[in-house]
Amino acid sequence: MADVAAFGDLHLVDDVSGADWIVASVRNFQHDVGSLLPVTFEAYARVLHPASRGNWGDTIDVPWSAVAAANGRIAHAAMEWVAITGDWKFEREAVQPGIWDQPPSEGSLPPRTAASVAGVLAGLTSTPSECWFGVWEGYGDAPFQPGTVPLIAMPQRKMVLLRGPLHAAGTAFAGIGWPDSASLWWPDDRSWCVATDIDLMSTYIGGSAPCIEALVGDKRLEAYPVTIDQTVHWQSDAINPTPEPPPPPQAITPNRS
Repeated sequence: MADVAAFGDLHLVDDVSGADWIVASVRNFQHDVGSLLPVTFEAYARVLHPASRGNWGDTIDVPWSAVAAANGRIAHAAMEWVAITGDWKFEREAVQPGIWDQPPSEGSLPPRTAASVAGVLAGLTSTPSECWFGVWEGYGDAPFQPGTVPLIAMPQRKMVLLRGPLHAAGTAFAGIGWPDSASLWWPDDRSWCVATDIDLMSTYIGGSAPCIEALVGDKRLEAYPVTIDQTVHWQSDAINPTPEPPPPPQAITPNRS
């Protein structure tokens, strides 16, 4: 195995066989937890990416439960952002003054939350100094030529593979056009696995029952236990009313008169 590039303590490698066990275990792209993580774990959790409020550089995290309460919605394990805010405009383009100023990050686990997750998981693996990190190939400014490194064959989400210690889980690649966190990470002993899909505002984790209990019980995280079959799309919220997505913009027909 050879290093292709380095990002702090993380090193891009040219052998992705260490991820074969994950590829062999995930389902095809079925929009559920089992499409993101191996189906072999004892238990699973969903960690919600917080919204935020405050000035740039001086923000506080706003949990989804607070947003739900402010909008008269119910917080639960399968809630979706558009359902608890009530309008698709709050996905990216608008804010709710006094509640939140920035929506949850999509496709990337925020650094503070990543550090908290890693802090919990550090005591639940025997190999915290040897971990693996997958990053989706489709991000811009990749530090290698396309086709020059092998890819992890995740369904619909091929990834490059990096190695490094668990404390590097908060490494932000955004400075080179990559995300603020890896898309997939796990320790060498395979005791747990973390997945942040590029289209989601939450992260899913598989592990032992004590591992999931520790994540759900950590006050720094907004985390819920989930099943391997829980869906992960915008229609997953069966409790709060979910607005229909806006129609696609109409094509403008040139005036030929």
